[in-house]
Amino acid sequence: MKRLVSSSLAALLLASSLATAACSPHTVESGTVGVLAEWGEVHREPRTEGLHWRTWFKDHYVNMPLRVQKMEAKASASSKDLQVVTSIIALNYRLHSDHAVEVFQDIGKLDSVEQTIVAPALQEAVKASTAKYTAQELVTKREEVKKTIADYITATLDKSHLVVTELSIVDFKFDDKYQAAVEDKQVAEENAKKATNDLQRIEIEARQRVAKAQGMAEAALAKARAEAEAQTMLRETLTPEILQLRAVEKWDGKMPVVSGDGSAAAIVDVAAVTAAAR
Repeated sequence: MKRLVSSSLAALLLASSLATAACSPHTVESGTVGVLAEWGEVHREPRTEGLHWRTWFKDHYVNMPLRVQKMEAKASASSKDLQVVTSIIALNYRLHSDHAVEVFQDIGKLDSVEQTIVAPALQEAVKASTAKYTAQELVTKREEVKKTIADYITATLDKSHLVVTELSIVDFKFDDKYQAAVEDKQVAEENAKKATNDLQRIEIEARQRVAKAQGMAEAALAKARAEAEAQTMLRETLTPEILQLRAVEKWDGKMPVVSGDGSAAAIVDVAAVTAAAR
């Protein structure tokens, strides 16, 4: 009887040891959700963060990240006016936690999701959205273009249970020939603007000179009018008596040396006549 009990106890201890050895812990890390496959069959319920036990020979865990993932992609497309434009797009997205098991079953791990779903969808979104705008509008309506691409990629990834959190247009680069044409146009516009400004400046300076000349002419005319009016007033106020008075006021008291009416015969040397009389 004792031997039977001892054998049973030994068998129980052995079974317990084997069971313990067959089990091992698995940690579902923060920011992830655990997907459990038992004998290759995926459990429908995801495992939350924390410690979980698994049987090493039949259970397999995969941690699916729930944090925001970022990827950048370069995409070449044609604009509405058939200009080739290369865009660099930055996309932030994350896995929908409620559908982690489904995504793993249908696609695989998150790196497979990016290669299989996200990257092709982003390329298609850029090409489809770029075709709606001209090359100039891609620059002048950058925010609208960004929203168009974001709406397209959001709708596409939502079908695969992926959530878009942010999309940014890092850069637009046009074909070299188009870029050169744009630069030439900008130079021409700047030169035209400069020529217009120069013409306006010249016209203003010319008007200033005309205004200055007109001012000087008007001043000179006013001065001449004033002088003429003064002369007229002077002539109107002078009488023979006043003229005689002015002459007397200016006489120095000396008799003229020569007197006459201006003809040679009538000229008399007053000094000579005076000396002879003495």
